[in-house]
Amino acid sequence: MTVISRDTLFAYVLRHGDDCLILSQRLGDLISRAPELEEDIALANIALDILGIGRLLLQYAGELEAEERSEDDLAFGRTEREFTNLLLVETPNGDFAHTMVRQYLFDAYQDLLWNRLVDSSDETIAGIAGKARKESRYHLRHSRSWVVRLGDGTAESNRRMQQALESVWRFTGEMFIDDEIDRAAAEAGFGVLPSSLSDAWNHEVTTTIETATLSRPDDSSIRTGGRDGRHSESIGPLLAEMQHMYRSFPGASW
Repeated sequence: MTVISRDTLFAYVLRHGDDCLILSQRLGDLISRAPELEEDIALANIALDILGIGRLLLQYAGELEAEERSEDDLAFGRTEREFTNLLLVETPNGDFAHTMVRQYLFDAYQDLLWNRLVDSSDETIAGIAGKARKESRYHLRHSRSWVVRLGDGTAESNRRMQQALESVWRFTGEMFIDDEIDRAAAEAGFGVLPSSLSDAWNHEVTTTIETATLSRPDDSSIRTGGRDGRHSESIGPLLAEMQHMYRSFPGASW
């Protein structure tokens, strides 16, 4: 029988919570800046969906941790090196093409993840995944439709989408690298190996890229480090803005 380490469970839950928290913050920056009102509302709702899942995960992580920090403590009280999110989700929004390509590539990964984690041996993880899976289906359909619409649109929209794809592609490889936390989580039954999602992700993404008349970049350059707390320079300003109130008025409540 595999002995489940509470620290491993905490680290596993926290990293997926961080993915959601950071991406929701990025999407929140776009409110009132989308190219059309309907899309502004859609992105705001997607950001709230992702934030909601992030809150559930951070809440659970706090319960697992010996320090018993709250979701707010974990979100606003940690330093840059303590965040374990993927590099992809922290990349700046850029133009709308960049935003939708980033969103699609991550949605394709996360939809597969939640569909696997509904069978987690940990009831709380399975419950959160069950809720997230319903939302991730819509998120994936939405971002996929924009990739195809803009990729197979005008010459200018195709150029921008190709440029965005080449800009963020180097961050996708990190999603499928197994580390000791992933391996321990998979062995214990409460997690899945990221590498086991790779084939299905590649099939989904390659099909969509071809439909969008875009060219898939090569995999020669892969950026990693997010899971180990080694982030890009762009996360600093994001955390500074997100954590400003909490750090300026510690202990304050509504």
